[in-house]
Amino acid sequence: MKGIVFTEFLDMVENEFSYEVADKIIEENSLASNGAYTSVGNYDNAEMIMLITSLSKHVNTPAEQLAAHFGKYLLNRFFILFPHFFTSVSTTFDFLDTIDRHVHVEVKKLYSDAELPSFETKRISERQMQMFYRSGNPFACLAGGLIEGACEKFNEKITIKKDISADHMSATFTLTKED
Repeated sequence: MKGIVFTEFLDMVENEFSYEVADKIIEENSLASNGAYTSVGNYDNAEMIMLITSLSKHVNTPAEQLAAHFGKYLLNRFFILFPHFFTSVSTTFDFLDTIDRHVHVEVKKLYSDAELPSFETKRISERQMQMFYRSGNPFACLAGGLIEGACEKFNEKITIKKDISADHMSATFTLTKED
């Protein structure tokens, strides 16, 4: 997993909970990286699972809910850090359509070693879309949060039905635009 995900996660923890909580979740886990992440480094996804699990215990919030919250946070950060991914789209559906066809292609150019999930979209109608998430990592809840963040960023009222696999490595999200 790319380091930017780790650095942004720890920034979120520091900003929304505290520096002390961020230090605790690093210190209480046996992390191969020792919690020293760079945005361009590569790290074991198990470390993210450990960090989210520890945060869950400290803030008394389910890990799945924290992963989704982080996904929303990360979408907002990507909007700031990579605005060019958002300039040619004006709706959530349009943006989600670009993830595999444009965003991930560009990410692979920058980070050829990046292991990216698959975000396949299918337009059912003008008001409804399905997104199929597939990954070797158990971060479907984080992906759901990214989708929720996109809905907020594009200021659209969209209902999201989530069908997440037990291992959190795949999911089908059905998005329906509200009137």
